[in-house]
Amino acid sequence: MAGCLDACHLPDWECFDKIREKRNSIASCAAGTMFAIGWWVVADAAAIFPDPADFPRACHTAGVFSTLGLIMINSVSNSQVRGDVSDGGCLGAIGAKIWFFTGFILSFGALIAAAWILFDLYVVNVGVKPEWPGIAIFLQNTFIFFSAIVFKFGRSEDLWE
Repeated sequence: MAGCLDACHLPDWECFDKIREKRNSIASCAAGTMFAIGWWVVADAAAIFPDPADFPRACHTAGVFSTLGLIMINSVSNSQVRGDVSDGGCLGAIGAKIWFFTGFILSFGALIAAAWILFDLYVVNVGVKPEWPGIAIFLQNTFIFFSAIVFKFGRSEDLWE
């Protein structure tokens, strides 16, 4: 699963050689941009709707858990998940897989929670509350989720060795 983008190849044109060399930089910049856009969107909604009746502060917990999931997913290397490293650790490869899976559960659970917040608080009550805070929470968690995926699977660990 960790090498799912390794099978994707660019054509053998000379201009793509530089892109291949900068794969880690491009993936890192793209992931960082998506992460920043996610938090920027929710900061915009919080600035536009400061009243807790329009935008309850508890809605921010989905973004916090999504960010925590991003950190958990990317704190484990692909070689640790595969069990290639021999340094062990607390639980070895099993612990790395549990940590990795827990990070995905947090990220995906936060995305589901953001959809729930969007529909329960804002779509059902159309006209009662402004819709933008719910859309912002959903967009934030979507951007952070895809940021975690791009940062994890878009980079190649072969260039580190």
